[in-house]
Amino acid sequence: MDTAMRGAATGTTGSGDGAFSRWIRRHRPLIDAGGIAVLSVVAAAVGIGEIWNAISVLPEPVSQWWGVALSLPAVVCVALKRRHARIGLAIVSVLCFVALFTVGGIGTLVALLDLLWTVTVGAGATVRRRILAACIAATVTITGLALVVTGDGRIAVLVGLQLGALLGTDYWWATAVAQANELAALHRREAREVMRLAERDRQAALQRERDGMARELHDLVAGHVSAMAIRAEAALSSDREPGADGAALRAVRDSSLEAHEALRSMITVLRAGGGELVVPPRFDRVPGFVDEARRAGLEVTVDGPPAALVPSVPAAVEQLAARIVQESLANCARHAAGGRVAVAIEVGARSLDVRVDSQDGRPLERPSLPGNGTGLAMLDERVRAFGGRFSAGPDGSGWSVRATIPVAA
Repeated sequence: MDTAMRGAATGTTGSGDGAFSRWIRRHRPLIDAGGIAVLSVVAAAVGIGEIWNAISVLPEPVSQWWGVALSLPAVVCVALKRRHARIGLAIVSVLCFVALFTVGGIGTLVALLDLLWTVTVGAGATVRRRILAACIAATVTITGLALVVTGDGRIAVLVGLQLGALLGTDYWWATAVAQANELAALHRREAREVMRLAERDRQAALQRERDGMARELHDLVAGHVSAMAIRAEAALSSDREPGADGAALRAVRDSSLEAHEALRSMITVLRAGGGELVVPPRFDRVPGFVDEARRAGLEVTVDGPPAALVPSVPAAVEQLAARIVQESLANCARHAAGGRVAVAIEVGARSLDVRVDSQDGRPLERPSLPGNGTGLAMLDERVRAFGGRFSAGPDGSGWSVRATIPVAA
């Protein structure tokens, strides 16, 4: 009863009666005990306790007020039920048994039902099964004793039915409330778990978005910015020739315009949630990458796939291969300046192979463009996502980048 009242008050309390409900919850054991005491007095006054005289073992009927006196310890147990519910149930069970077969009285029985409800609601499934077994055993025992005392089977059955109905209803109600509380707790745990998983998925999605933004920024902007720095430095460090300066400035302008367009496209997508990113390069852009590398001072040779095989390559694989060539040539311009670079793209029945080898180059002293391996690491992630293999590292006196990408991807 106490727990049910707390749940009901929690679910229905508004701003107007919140203080009153909290006061009721805080003093509920005392209120229940007072109610049982009043009920005992009223029952004694109207003679309700006389219904148990048929099974009394006393030689003569006694005053109903003895039932009130016997219910007083039960009232104290109800008042202390929050701290000592199980001890109180044991004490009141004995008091109720004595009252049934002696002075009668209804107070001890009501106190028994109250404490039985309280203990059952707060118990686990195993303890509740034991309480059910105890209720059944108590009903059978009292029915048998009533038969022995009265010698009348009808009275014994009537006593057993009454007691069984009271204990059974009380137990069923308490069990229903306990199971509802357990179900609510389970739903709360599941809700917390769902929230935790949703937060984890949100963080994972956010990280994927960040990784995608980092890749796009690197692919679309980093190469153009480094090309601008290389061209500007070349123009500054060479003899003043109008034609060479003009070509360098045009190259810087073209790279800056391409970087600006890529950034504007990406910002539009991020701000509006729509629009199209700059289309990733495909094999038709490789000659432009090669020309850019040659203008940066590299000696580049290309062994590309026959035109007839290109349509058989999935667009995503083709774009990834072009990215590998783009990133590799940009790295060669920064770290193998003046060297020889061989680009080879081969399309097979099951895979596409890309290889970029550089020899005889040297890192740029000016402008200083130190790398941190981010570009190669992202290429490795992309190739592995397609189920392919990627490697980049020293090869003799040069550097080699190799990738094998399944065309079925």
